Amino acid sequence: KSMQKKIFKSHKIQSRQNRKSRNISKQNKAEKNISIKQRLNRRSYEERQKSKNKISVQENQKNRKDKSKKAIYSKISKDKLRIIPLGGCEEVGRNMTVFEYNDDIVIIDMGIQFPEEDQPGIDYIIPNISYLKGKEKNIRGVIFTHAHLDHIGAAPLLLEKLGNPLLISGQLTLHLIKARQEDYKKGTSKNLRTKLIKSYNDTLKLGQFRVKFFPVSHSVIDSMGIILETPKGRGTVIHPGDWKIEHDPQGKKIDYKQLSKLPRPKILMLESLGINYNRLPVSEREMYKNIEEIIKNAPGRVIIGTFSSNIERVKVILEMAEKYKRKVAVDGFSMRTNIEIAKKLGYIKFNMKNLIDISKISNLPDEKIIVIGTGAQGEERAVLSRIVNGTHRFIKLKKQDTVIFSSSIIPGNERSVQKLKDAIYRQCDNVYHSEILNVHSSGHATVEDIKEIIRQIKPDYLIPVYANHYMLKEVAKLAKSELKYKDENVFVPDNGSIIEFGKHSAKMLNKKVATEPVMVDGLGISDLQNVVLRDRQILAEEGMVVIITTLKVKQGKLAQNPDIISRGFVYLKENQELLNGIRKKVRKIVEQRDVKTPPTDEYLKNKIRNDIGQYLFSKTGKRPMVLPVVIKV
Repeated sequence: KSMQKKIFKSHKIQSRQNRKSRNISKQNKAEKNISIKQRLNRRSYEERQKSKNKISVQENQKNRKDKSKKAIYSKISKDKLRIIPLGGCEEVGRNMTVFEYNDDIVIIDMGIQFPEEDQPGIDYIIPNISYLKGKEKNIRGVIFTHAHLDHIGAAPLLLEKLGNPLLISGQLTLHLIKARQEDYKKGTSKNLRTKLIKSYNDTLKLGQFRVKFFPVSHSVIDSMGIILETPKGRGTVIHPGDWKIEHDPQGKKIDYKQLSKLPRPKILMLESLGINYNRLPVSEREMYKNIEEIIKNAPGRVIIGTFSSNIERVKVILEMAEKYKRKVAVDGFSMRTNIEIAKKLGYIKFNMKNLIDISKISNLPDEKIIVIGTGAQGEERAVLSRIVNGTHRFIKLKKQDTVIFSSSIIPGNERSVQKLKDAIYRQCDNVYHSEILNVHSSGHATVEDIKEIIRQIKPDYLIPVYANHYMLKEVAKLAKSELKYKDENVFVPDNGSIIEFGKHSAKMLNKKVATEPVMVDGLGISDLQNVVLRDRQILAEEGMVVIITTLKVKQGKLAQNPDIISRGFVYLKENQELLNGIRKKVRKIVEQRDVKTPPTDEYLKNKIRNDIGQYLFSKTGKRPMVLPVVIKV
C-alpha cells in the first residue's frame, strides 16, 4: 500500500509538472507570437513613417520648386526689363508679346492662329495668358500694330479676361476690333477703354514705359511701329510689327534710319517672314496694272479672292469697276463689315450705285459683274470654297468666269489652297495667281529688306519674331554671318521664353512661362483639349465601333446578342465573320465573370473596350475607338 501511495504521488507530481510545462510552452508561444506581431507592427509603423517622411520630403521639394518657379515667373528683378513672347515665335499667327518692367506691363498685339490639318473641328487658336493671371492690375495698356487677324483676332476674348485694360491703336484697327467685339458679344464694345493714335508723333506714358510710334509700310491702312523706352537705360525696344521696304519709286517711301538715333541699348524685335523671299518684291503698281488688264479683257464674271483687311486693294478694284462699267458685289461677312467701316472712316470713296447685293448678280450680264470675296486661303466656310463646292446660294462657277487669287499663301495653308485651286481649274478656264502672274503684292519684307533695316536701325540686340522657328534661326544666322553680330547680341526665342535686360547685361532665362495653345471650338475656349483633338484624330483615321450590351440584372447574363454599330471602320455587312467574332468575345467576357460577384458597368465597359480593341487590331491592324454601352434590364 505504501508503495502504491508513492507511485500515485509521483504520477500526480509528474502530471502536474507536465501541465505546468505545457502551460509554460503555451505562454512562451503566445509571448513569441505577441513579440512577432509587435515586431511586424513596429516594422510596418517604421515603413509607414519612412513612407510619410519620403512623401513629405517630396512635397517639400515640390513646394520649393513651385515657390522657385513662382518666384521666377512673378517676381521680376528690380529695374530689369523682361520680354516674354506668348505667341508668334513658333508659328505664323497668334502674335502676342509681354513687356514687363517692375510692376508695369505693356502688351503688343493679340492675334489668332488658324488651325492646321491635325486639329479637326478647331476654329482658331489664341495665346495662353496664364502668366498674366494675378497681374491684371499691372497691365498699363495693350497696343496693336495693325488690323490683320493674326494681330487683333484674339482681342475680344483676351481683353475681357484681363479686365479690359487700355486698348491703343490706329483708327481703322480700333474700329475693326470694336466690330469683332460686337460680333463676339453684342453690346460689349462700349466696355472697351480705348486710346486712338491720331499721329505718329503722339507720345504716351504707360507706367514707367514711354511709348512712341513710327510709320511702317505694310498691306493694311494705319499700320504702325512701336517704340518702348524704359528708365535707367534698360533698353529701347523697337517693334515694327509687320513691315516691308517699298522699292517702287512712285510708291510711298518709308525710311527707318531715324530709329538709329534712339537711346541705347536698342532692342530690335523683327518680324521675320520674309527670310524665304529672295526675289525682287512685286510693286503695287505692277500688281494693279495686271489686275486691271485681266478685268478689261475678262469674257465673263470676275471673281477676286483676297484678305478682308486689304481695304486699299478693294478701293482700287472698285475704281477699276467704275472705269470699265462693271457692278461690284461684295461677299463674306468680314469683307462687308470692313468695307462699311472703311467707308464710314473716309478711307474708301465710291459711287454707291456701283455696289449691288450678291443676290442681284443674276439680273445683270456676266461681263458686267465683279465679285470680291474672302476664302483665298482655302477656308471651309469662306466665299471661294462655297462657290467651288456648289453650296453658295447665288454663284455657280462657269467656264468663262475669271478667278483671281490676290493674296499670298499663309504658311501652313499650302495644301488647302492647292486643293481649292485644283477644284476651280476643273470648273473654270481662267484662273490667275501669283505663280503665273503678279496679281498680289506682299506686305512683308525680303531677305535684302531684312539686311537693310538692320543696317539702318543699327540695333544693339536683335530678336527675330513673328514666324516659324526655322525662319527666326535663319534671320539670326544672317545677322551673325553677314552683319557681324555676336552670339550674345542675338536671341532666338520660343513662345514663353523670358529675355531679361539689366543695366549692363542681357540674357535668356532657362525657365519659360506656360504657352500651351488655347483652342477655340465654337463657343468653347479651353487649353485642355489635347484629349478631344486626339479622339477626333482617331475618329478621322481609324473610325469607331459602338457595342451595345443588354444585360439581365438578376441572372447577370446577356438578354440578347450584342448590337454592333461601325462608323468609318469597316462595312459590317461585308464583314460578317468579324461581326460574329466581336459578339462571341463580348459573350465570353460576360460569361467568364465571377458568378458570386455581379459585374459593375465600369468593369464591363473597360473589359469590353480593352479586349475588343485588341481583337480588332489583331484581325484588321486598325485601332478604332471602341465605345461600349451597357444596358441593364
